[in-house]
Amino acid sequence: MTTIVIIGAGFCGTTLAVQLLRRPPVTPLDVVLVNRSGLLARGVAYGTRTASHVLNVPAGRMGALPGEEDGFLRFAQRHDPKVGAGSFVARRTYGDYLESLLADAAVHAPSGCRFRAVVGDVNRIQPLASGGARVMLNNGDALLADKVVLSMGNYAPADPPLADEQRAFYSSPRYVRNPWHPDALWVVKPDQPVLLVGTGLTMLDVVLDLRDRGHTAPIYALSRRGLMPQAHRDLETPPVYDEQLPRRMFARPTARNYLRAVRTAVAVHARAGGDWRDVIGALRALTPQLWQALPLAERQRFLRHVRPYWEIHRHRCAPELGRRLQAEVDSGGLTLIAGRLGGYDERPEAVRVRFRRRGRAASEALSVGTVINCTGPDGDTRRLRDPLIAGLRDDGLVRADRLGLGFEVDEHYALRDHDGVAASWLHYVGPFLKYRDWEATAVPELRQHVAALAEVLHRELAQQAPAISGFAS
Repeated sequence: MTTIVIIGAGFCGTTLAVQLLRRPPVTPLDVVLVNRSGLLARGVAYGTRTASHVLNVPAGRMGALPGEEDGFLRFAQRHDPKVGAGSFVARRTYGDYLESLLADAAVHAPSGCRFRAVVGDVNRIQPLASGGARVMLNNGDALLADKVVLSMGNYAPADPPLADEQRAFYSSPRYVRNPWHPDALWVVKPDQPVLLVGTGLTMLDVVLDLRDRGHTAPIYALSRRGLMPQAHRDLETPPVYDEQLPRRMFARPTARNYLRAVRTAVAVHARAGGDWRDVIGALRALTPQLWQALPLAERQRFLRHVRPYWEIHRHRCAPELGRRLQAEVDSGGLTLIAGRLGGYDERPEAVRVRFRRRGRAASEALSVGTVINCTGPDGDTRRLRDPLIAGLRDDGLVRADRLGLGFEVDEHYALRDHDGVAASWLHYVGPFLKYRDWEATAVPELRQHVAALAEVLHRELAQQAPAISGFAS
């Protein structure tokens, strides 16, 4: 029996297992899904139980499988008939949907196809001379695999950079490194001010969670530019996009030209009564090609100067959450600060946080009860301390990209080793595809990546497996 071991049971790992289980195998196939928490089809995004944490994409576009784009909409409507294509549904409901897809695929898998779920933490992968690998778990168990697929990527945020003498604070109980950890926010006292480091979508999640818990004290959010997430519009039908903008950008692939072309398009569209969201939406399908057209130096320039603005306009929140966030700002409950973190002075009653506002030389200070890291997932595989990633790096099985966005992966989703050679047995799908494709975080893109990898695996197994009676490629 051929064995495919998938490490990580979030969106990508779950839907890859579903796609492999749904098609007749070319050889007897064992699909093994390994997850450290035991909660399948959840991951960071869909494991939340907070009702105000809703999807950032309307229900009508959140189908997990190509060709079934309305799959989630139909699932959500069975639980709540009021849900429409433009509704933003609770993330925990989406986790229920993915779980149901996996359960159905496992129960109705075709003959010769088997599914296993394994709870454990993979800490090493050892290539075998005969092909494939041994997947080692931290409890001492091992899995033999013909193919291994890594599908993880949402690691806890990295600690904000500070001088070495200041980093001791990151061991304090007043500091929350990972706001997605279960019960991480219970340490926050509701009557004490809080500082959130980062002003993106993670910040929004934490603000809503704190308020839902009854937090009444002021909340401060600090980032270099102080930009807050933008919101979607209330739309029941998808807008129609202008396809001319990408052509103007391809004409001169530089970060400066890209930015100028988008700004010009937004201005022209606005004069005609349009919305800037239509301009950003027009780039979605061709974003990987636009990214790949940029030379390395221009990608670096984009990351330094444009990335924060792209992130808040491209990755938007639900309209209702945008209104809640704006109400927090308008009421003074949330204060956004553009500046740099300077350091911490921890005292028995509070933490004094030093910072310098953008464009100013003088330092200022805030007194808060807790500091929460809201800088978002750490995607720099050059420095991740996760045992599996570190082991893959040390063994030369993967090559972290030069921009700190993920792994080097070829067009067939095969990971490249330290010499740049693509593996025949080790693949990756998930947010660490950012170095190759840039857009690799939202469901509409990820479902295409997963489908492409499923096709690659099916084709490779068909080429490698001997003809077995009763199985057809």
